Amino acid sequence: MQTRYWGLPDPDLKPEFYADVTAKRFIAWIIDTVLIILICVLIVPFTAFTALFFFAFLYSVVGFAYRTITLANTSATPGMWLVAITIRNHDGSPLNLPMAALHTLGYTVSTTLILLQVVSIILMTTQPRGQSLTDLVLGTAALNRAARS
Repeated sequence: MQTRYWGLPDPDLKPEFYADVTAKRFIAWIIDTVLIILICVLIVPFTAFTALFFFAFLYSVVGFAYRTITLANTSATPGMWLVAITIRNHDGSPLNLPMAALHTLGYTVSTTLILLQVVSIILMTTQPRGQSLTDLVLGTAALNRAARS
């Protein structure tokens, strides 16, 4: 299994890359959720307030775009950036647009289906790299950004 993540730090040899990543991801998720809701609230008046009738759909679309664009540009959402974590591919490289879209799609599916979300949370709290279900499928991992220096 180690060869699959050849570009990522070994959690046994360099645990500082993965220290507190799960907690940081939760904090980042809260920050990102608040920012996405604020963006949606700002959009609502431009729809003559009709977006209030499909706010959940608006939230989904804005959230997908927000996560994909920010992950593609900086390999971190603004929430992740604030808590100093970044998502990296199995070879250690930042996410490109297709990988950012796949990561966001995996996140969206797992948050839509509660069982997948529970599995993802269990994986993040028990795996040495703190990987979610989406991370395991794609071969990505969240790392402490400060540890990369």
